[in-house]
Amino acid sequence: MLPGTRYLLLACLLGLLAVRVAVAGEVRLVVDTQAATLTVLEGDQVVQTFENIAIGRFGTTRYKKMGDNRTPLGTYRIGWITRNSRYHRFMGFDYPDVKTASRALFDGTIDFSLWERVSRDAAAGKTPSQKTPLGGYLGIHGLGEGDIEVHRQFNWTNGCVALTNAQIDQLAEWVEVGTEVEIR
Repeated sequence: MLPGTRYLLLACLLGLLAVRVAVAGEVRLVVDTQAATLTVLEGDQVVQTFENIAIGRFGTTRYKKMGDNRTPLGTYRIGWITRNSRYHRFMGFDYPDVKTASRALFDGTIDFSLWERVSRDAAAGKTPSQKTPLGGYLGIHGLGEGDIEVHRQFNWTNGCVALTNAQIDQLAEWVEVGTEVEIR
């Protein structure tokens, strides 16, 4: 068996066997890319739904690569929050995660050392490297000084989920580092 193959198989199995169980009081976010909404849930109760969100200019993908301008589908966690960014507020994802890195290792997009680094960061509860062939610096953000009319009419991001500045300020009331975000 090649070095690390055993760990890759284990990581893939764990990713496939993960089951989502709602915990009362736990806040999580669900991004519906077809309906262009972001819903805040507390347990299984809808707290708020934000409409007219924007995603990557070329839609969504299960196999994101750097520079493809697509929003990755999957479940992530908020890894960091920047309160004053060029996009007003930025809530970064823990992307790439182990499941994404495992798939990329399997198809040859990344090498074993990068997979190992992502896995080690995930095990330590750290945000993985944001400079990878899989992309990085993905999250939920506002418009900053951007044009609200462009936002209303087009998917315009490089792969993030965008809301208006007012919406991201409201969302910030519920989001903290560790909040789960499901993009579907």
